[in-house]
Amino acid sequence: MKLIVTGSVAFDYLMSFPGKFTEHFLPEHMHRVSLSFLVDSMDKRRGGCAPNIAYTLALLGERPYLMATAGQDVGDYKAWMDAANIDTSLLKVVDGKFCASFFCSSDLAGNQIASFYTGAMANAGELSFRGIPGLESGLVIISPNDPGAMVQYAEECAAIGLQYIWDPGQQCARMEGDQLTDGVKGAFMVICNDYEFELIRQKTGMSEADILTHAPLLVITKGEKGCSLYTRDGITDVAAVTPAQIADPTGVGDAFRGGFMKGLAMGVPFPVCAQLGSVAATYALEHLGGTSHAYTWKEFTERYEQHFGPLQA
Repeated sequence: MKLIVTGSVAFDYLMSFPGKFTEHFLPEHMHRVSLSFLVDSMDKRRGGCAPNIAYTLALLGERPYLMATAGQDVGDYKAWMDAANIDTSLLKVVDGKFCASFFCSSDLAGNQIASFYTGAMANAGELSFRGIPGLESGLVIISPNDPGAMVQYAEECAAIGLQYIWDPGQQCARMEGDQLTDGVKGAFMVICNDYEFELIRQKTGMSEADILTHAPLLVITKGEKGCSLYTRDGITDVAAVTPAQIADPTGVGDAFRGGFMKGLAMGVPFPVCAQLGSVAATYALEHLGGTSHAYTWKEFTERYEQHFGPLQA
């Protein structure tokens, strides 16, 4: 199965605040907020939804294609992806722009305050699935990216009969209701976290049952509470895997998606796909950044079996 991952390519600037953001918000002054948080540490990491997802797939033995736009500063990042067994032949470098940048501060409660600079991601609409060979049995994930490009990709996939996963993620806050609806209508699978689903519900008016009239599978992740799989046959809950330590939540959802896609490529049932995603997510949670961890397939399956029993591959 040809796996194509679309989404942002970015650099993450990850900072740690030794307190809780919520203790510094004054309800009586919410009409005029002026806050500055002194952070204890900052790390610059490779990031972006597309490389995070693709990296997990590569760790799990796949060779995913990364279809994205990146800035003129992507050279070392591209070399790293090539070495990690990610196919970057569909990556377009935009001269005169820098890669997208994610500036994120996390507090002791796991809350995050972030800003995202678009950069070369704004050119994502210049890419197209038309003309890419070997897509007949392919699977695409449309993860957070330029909103217009995301809708374009969904329309193209539907037009050429290419299965895709609709993963609007953080762009739920930016996208209009009709854009979110357009992505859902042709999808094989819709995935979001519980907060994002509420945004989708508010902006589109669609319930879980409404989404299932279009997409056969809806996955709602719930952090440490695991995830819920909605199909036309009912709801299945899958537990999260308890981490040995919690280092950073950045990229955890992307790792889950990579693990889930690995399961789809293997042809295992949806609950097993979610279990694979849960294990992959925990590895990411235990490390700073979305691509700083590593494991072998043997190590991964052993950890899977500790929590979920034998893997029926």
